[in-house]
Amino acid sequence: MATLFIDADACPVTREAVAIGRRHGMRVVIVANSTQNLERYASRTGVETVQVSSGRDAADFAVVERLSPRDTVVTQDIGLAAMAIGRGAGAIGPRGRVFHLATIDAELAVRHAEAKLRRQGGRHGGPPKFTDEDREHFEEQLERLLTQMSQ
Repeated sequence: MATLFIDADACPVTREAVAIGRRHGMRVVIVANSTQNLERYASRTGVETVQVSSGRDAADFAVVERLSPRDTVVTQDIGLAAMAIGRGAGAIGPRGRVFHLATIDAELAVRHAEAKLRRQGGRHGGPPKFTDEDREHFEEQLERLLTQMSQ
């Protein structure tokens, strides 16, 4: 049975991902660091939770060590998406951006360049505000990705 992993650290679509994963008959695993309250998900039937230390990338590594081909990961972390794709899994961001093997190297390069710019004092600020349209796009794209991964 394929698994839907949700990197729940700062994930605005956890509830939607759980519902879609369960609708597809998948095992759903929510992974988050110790600062996240996973109690609300732990009691739901068919949802597993994995709480990790608050160390940098602890949730990412917990997901990667459990991944199998044909699993899917919901994450906004390009590094985790790259590792998932490398293991034959699918990866999608909370705004519905599906990560692809053909472009992940370029996305990692952009991430590295942006981090370098920030370290040098350039460009600050976070992503744009999360909207209802982002949520809808995520739901549509996750449905599409899970259907593709199951074929």
